[in-house]
Amino acid sequence: MYKKWLITASLLSLSACASVTTTGALTPPIGQQAPTQWQSQNSAGNTLAVDWLAEFHDTRLTALVGEALRNNHNLLASAERIVQAQALAVSRASSRLPSVDFSTQGTRNFIQNVPDTESYGATLSVSWEVDLWGRIADRARAGYADAHAAEADLEAARLSIAGQTTQAWFDLIEGGQQVALAKDDLKSRQRSSRLVERRYRSGVSSSLDVRLARSARAGSEANLALREQLLANATRRLELLLGRYPSKSIKAAQTLPVLLPVTGVGTPADVLVRRPDIIAAEARLSAAGLRATEARKALLPRLSFSPTASTGGTRVSDIFDLNTLVGRLLGNIAQPVFRGGALKAEVKRTRAVQREQIEVYANLVLRAWREAEDALDGETFLAQREAALDVSATEAREAETLAIREYGRGVGTIFELLDAQRRRINAESQFIAASKERAANRVRLHLAIAGKFKTQAVKTAANVNEDTSL
Repeated sequence: MYKKWLITASLLSLSACASVTTTGALTPPIGQQAPTQWQSQNSAGNTLAVDWLAEFHDTRLTALVGEALRNNHNLLASAERIVQAQALAVSRASSRLPSVDFSTQGTRNFIQNVPDTESYGATLSVSWEVDLWGRIADRARAGYADAHAAEADLEAARLSIAGQTTQAWFDLIEGGQQVALAKDDLKSRQRSSRLVERRYRSGVSSSLDVRLARSARAGSEANLALREQLLANATRRLELLLGRYPSKSIKAAQTLPVLLPVTGVGTPADVLVRRPDIIAAEARLSAAGLRATEARKALLPRLSFSPTASTGGTRVSDIFDLNTLVGRLLGNIAQPVFRGGALKAEVKRTRAVQREQIEVYANLVLRAWREAEDALDGETFLAQREAALDVSATEAREAETLAIREYGRGVGTIFELLDAQRRRINAESQFIAASKERAANRVRLHLAIAGKFKTQAVKTAANVNEDTSL
C-alpha cells in the first residue's frame, strides 16, 4: 500500500501543473492511499480529541502555554514572516496592472548671470504586459500559495511551542523530584555512615566499612549537586520558551499528571488535513507547480506596452498639454520579444523544484505517520515499563530496610547495605524518569496528530491568528 502511494507521488513529478483549491491548498492524490486505521497496538478510537492540554488537569500548565504563545520570540518572528509573505504576494499580483510613472523638469539658462531662456517639460512612461496566457496570474497565485504556507508555518510553530512548553514543564517536575530523591539519598547515606562509625568505635566494624560508607556519602553529595544543576537548567529552558529572563525563578509542581487511557487519535488520513507542516508543504508544492507553468508559458509570445512620451516648451502650461502627451504615448507600442535558451533552462529548473517539493511532501507525510505510530506504541510500552519500575522501586525499598536492619544486627555486610541503597535510588530515579517520559510521549502523540488545544486568547504580530484553538 505504501509503495503504491509513493509511486503515485513520483508520477506527479512529471506534471507541470498543480490543482489548487479556492483557499490555495493543493489537493493531490498523494494521500488517497492512507491507511484506514493505525497499525500500532494502542490506537483507541477514531473520534478526534477536543483539547489535549486539558487532559493533564493542570491550570498552571495551561497558563504557561498561554504565556509562551504570547511572548515566545520565535513564534512572534513566524508571525512577522506571514506579513512579509502576504506583502510579497500583493506585490507580485500588482504586476498584472499597468505601471505608470510621471515626472516633470524645468531649466533656466544664464548668460553672464542674466536669465536668457526657460524650458519646462514632462515625461510620462507606461509599462504593461497583457496577460495573454495567464502567466502573470500564475505568478500571483504562487505568491498567495507562499503566503498560505507561511500561515500554516505559524500554526505549526504554535503547536510546537505549546508542546515544547508542556514537555519543559514535565522536565521541570521531574527535575524537582530527582533533586528530592537525591536529598533523601544523601540523608540515608549520612545515617548509614553514622551507623558504621558507631560500630567502628565499638570495635564491631572495620576501617574498610568506614571508608566505603564515607565514599558512598560523598557520591550522594556529588549526585545532589548534579541534580540541582539539571533542575536549574530545566527551569531556564522553560523560561526561555516563555520569553522571560532565565532567572531560575519558576517553581515546579510536586507531581506529574495522572494519565488517562489515550483516546481521540483519529485516523492516518486525518493527519493529512490537520498537521500544519503538511498543509504548508501542500501550499509550497502548489506554488512550485504554478511557477513551473509560469516558466513554461514564458516560452510563448508576450504582448507588452512600454511607451514613453514627453511634452515641453517655454511655459509651465506646456507641461500639461495632454493632447500632445497622449498622442505620442499611443504611438510607442513595443513588439513581442522571444527568448529561447534562458527560458527553457528556467522551465527545467522549476520542474525540478516541483519534483523536489513532491518528494519533500511525501517524506513529510510518512514521517508524520511514523511519529504517530511511535507515540501510539509508546503508550503501551512506556506504561508497561513504568509499572515494572514501580514494582522494582517498591522491592528495592524493602530490600534496603532489611539490609539496614541486618547490618545493625551484625548479620549483613557493608557491601550488602551499600548495594541495597544504590539499587533503591536507581530504581526510584528510573521510575521518576519513566513517568515523565510517558507524559512526554503523550504530548508527542498529540503533536504528531496535530491535536487541538485551547488556552487564553493570544495576540501576535499583525493580529495574526488571535484564537489559540488548534
